[in-house]
Amino acid sequence: MPDRAGHVRTESTAPGWISRHRPLEQSLFNGIYGLVLASALVAALDPAGEEADPGPDALWVVLTALASAAAHGYAHVIAQRASVDGAVTTSRLRLVLHEWPLVAAVLPTVALLLGAAAGWWAESVAVDVALLFNTVALFGWGVVAARTAGYRWPSACRAGAMDMLIGLAIVLANALIK
Repeated sequence: MPDRAGHVRTESTAPGWISRHRPLEQSLFNGIYGLVLASALVAALDPAGEEADPGPDALWVVLTALASAAAHGYAHVIAQRASVDGAVTTSRLRLVLHEWPLVAAVLPTVALLLGAAAGWWAESVAVDVALLFNTVALFGWGVVAARTAGYRWPSACRAGAMDMLIGLAIVLANALIK
């Protein structure tokens, strides 16, 4: 039974396809984190008035995503080690490797920057398209997460819009800084 906002809290009421292909909470977390990270980096690495350098910018986005994923995975290892029982139930490497969606989420941004490095388009175009893509993807992840939780379409779209605001804030900051 939905509450007043249209949220349905039972697992069994998630739509059929979503319940069969339920994304893991960690994948959702890392995917959203990776999109925000990629947007912030691509905006910061494209300062106004400086010569474009999309190849090294793409490398920095990948290296930062890899470092963030490794640090986040290692933080899980430390937290697990510091838990009450102190037992490590999964391998430490597996905890780090579970962060792969963070790295995967930055790949469209990297591809756009590499296209600019190849001369297919200007770096400013790559940055603008990456910010737009990441903002729309944030909306999509928000909708998927809400639908997975059993929210109806109107509530899921509102949740996606709220997630999209993060991307819009980065776009606005990028425009104001330049």
